[in-house]
Amino acid sequence: MNETSANSRRTLVLTGASRGIGHATVKRFSSAGPEDHLQVDLADPADIEAGIAELKNRLGGGPLHALVNNAGISPKAGDGSRLSSLTTDMDTWRQVTQVNFYAPIILARGLLDELRLAKGSVVNVT
Repeated sequence: MNETSANSRRTLVLTGASRGIGHATVKRFSSAGPEDHLQVDLADPADIEAGIAELKNRLGGGPLHALVNNAGISPKAGDGSRLSSLTTDMDTWRQVTQVNFYAPIILARGLLDELRLAKGSVVNVT
């Protein structure tokens, strides 16, 4: 998503834009400039790598001013209750850890050159 001003274009990557804080942020920034979307499955490391490659392509060697790691999952049991570390299967915990912990690290590492170019910021929403 891009925010355009009279002098420069500022670019940010925001994960988790489908609802909540992410959706409100997208609405705010899209009102100030053009937006662009890319769907990436943060539970899939290969898809994250493909997403990083596509982001780099779209940036065309240009700067990235901010990476906002907003996506996060907190799965619930069938009855809506919180999951227990003792009774929840490990595949679920692997998915939660991948999306909430590893995906932000992979994205920051993968976009580090573009962030450095802009002296950009990484914001992790928890």
